[in-house]
Formats: sequence, C-alpha cells, structure tokens
Amino acid sequence: MSTEPLEIHLEPGDLDRGLRDDVRAGLSADPKWLPPKWFYDARGSELFEEITRLPEYYPTRAERAVLAGRADRVAELTGAKTMIELGSGSSEKTRLLLDAFTRHGGLGTFVPLDVSVSALRRSTAEIAADYPGLRVRGIVGDFTRHLDRLPTGGRRLVVFLGGTIGNLLPAERARFLADMRAALEVGDWLLLGTDLVKDPSVVVPAYDDAAGVTAEFNRNVLRVINRELGADFDPAAFDHVARWDPDREWIEMRLRARRPMRVRVLDLDVRFAEGEELRTEVSAKFRPAGVAGELAAAGFAAAEFWTDPDGLFGVTLARAD
Repeated sequence: MSTEPLEIHLEPGDLDRGLRDDVRAGLSADPKWLPPKWFYDARGSELFEEITRLPEYYPTRAERAVLAGRADRVAELTGAKTMIELGSGSSEKTRLLLDAFTRHGGLGTFVPLDVSVSALRRSTAEIAADYPGLRVRGIVGDFTRHLDRLPTGGRRLVVFLGGTIGNLLPAERARFLADMRAALEVGDWLLLGTDLVKDPSVVVPAYDDAAGVTAEFNRNVLRVINRELGADFDPAAFDHVARWDPDREWIEMRLRARRPMRVRVLDLDVRFAEGEELRTEVSAKFRPAGVAGELAAAGFAAAEFWTDPDGLFGVTLARAD
C-alpha cells in the first residue's frame, strides 16, 4: 500500500475568494446566476449521493453500466501506467476501471484530483488499502484551474465522469478541453462521460424528483452562502425549478422567489421580485457527433464511443493527437 501526502494547490483561502467572487458577479448580473460547484459542502455532497440513488436519476446507473461492460476494453486499449481522475469524489465508479487494470496489469499510479481535502484523504486511504500494489497520489485542486499540475511521464489516462462536463457552458467546455489537451502528450488518453439528449419526459424528472431531494440540494447553495458569507437568504422562500431548453439542449436548475425580498450578502443589497429566478446549474446533454466534434476541435481523436443498453448515457475514449 502506497499513499503519498496530498499535493495541495488549493488552499481554504482560495475557496473563500472564489465563493466571494462568484457571488458578487452572479448576484449582480441580470439575470442572476450562481455556479453549481457551491452546492457541494458536506450536506450538499450527502444530498447528491442521495439523488444518485433516486429512481428518476438515471445518469449514475447508466454510466456505471457502461463502465461495467467496457472497463476491460479501456485497460486493453490504453495500456495506461497512470490514471488521473478529475473531480474524483468517492471514486466509486473508478473502482470498475481499477479492477480492470488490476486484471490486465501495468497500471502503477492512481491520481485523484478534487477540491475537498477530507474527501480525498478518505478516498485515497480506502483505495490504497484495497489496491495494495498501486501508488496513490491525491491532488487538492480545481480541474478548471490546475490541469497544468497533473503528473507527467508514462502513458496517462485522464478520467472525467458523471457528465460533469455538461455543467460548463460551451465556451468554458472548449477552454477546458483545450487546457486538458495542453496538459497531455500525444498518445495519452481521455475517458469522458456525457449525458445524452433524450426525451424531456426522462430528463426533467432526473432534476425534479418526486421526493424533493433535488429541491433541497438546489436550495443548499443558499445555505452555503448564508454560512460562509453571513448572508440572510431565506431558502424556504425559493421554489426549485428544473427547465429543459430545447434550443441549447440542456437542463437548467433555478431558484424562483416566492415573494419580493431583499437579501444582504457581502456589501450587496440584492433584490428579488416575486417570480424572479436565480440560475444555479446548467447541465448540457450531448449527441455523439457533437462530443466527437468538440474533442476534435481540442486535439483529441475519439477512438471508441459506448452507451448503456438504453442509450441514455455515453462514454467516449479519446486519444490525444
């Protein structure tokens, strides 16, 4: 078992500054917005884990089905010596890949990258214990800012699962993929999970479940701002909204004010009209040709594309050209 000390590129002060900057920019905008990364304090992470087990929330199950069927193919095609996971969280689905690499041999190092020190400490210790021949090197960082800090050398496979790339707006996605390509060498690999375009009757309930768990998750961002920035949001005064945008082919999560209100946060006096909406997340859905095109524009060649049996979720294995 080999667990190295965490490599830290993101200090608590960085997170505090990032939250302040995002809140100031988003709540001063018209229309108002907040980025989804601030959902994920300890409570938000618990709620999201609960969401992934809901009957309406298909992405986690569908992606896991793809990986269960194709992990050995990934190990065989890539022959990776180092596997890097972005936004690793618990690394649960990644174990399917680690098991496959264990069967095929050759993988020497696993590098999970995440913003959470506590989550990384826990997951790296567990993985090192369960895969005793593996060197585990956790990196505390933001995948939109710290791709240039990824370890070099050997054939690398970067894993970016969960459809998280859909939370980035198109220009942000293009920048992320270009930065990802710049961090890799020719012959390195990227394994990318993307939720696919499908009937809104399937998509919308995944973001607006009958039990109201997603609504609590959405409102949690207001509790984070209250706690961290001393704001006075009343989370109960906002309704959860999940809306499909057919032109952009993405789902938007919003919080809709039930009444006129005034909120103090930082040095801002933020006013909401009754019915005014605050956008908290965009989750883009993709078509296979679109995924391949965005990857190609960044310098990747899609080698394999797989879906679950129901065609709900796609996983692309791409090679850096």
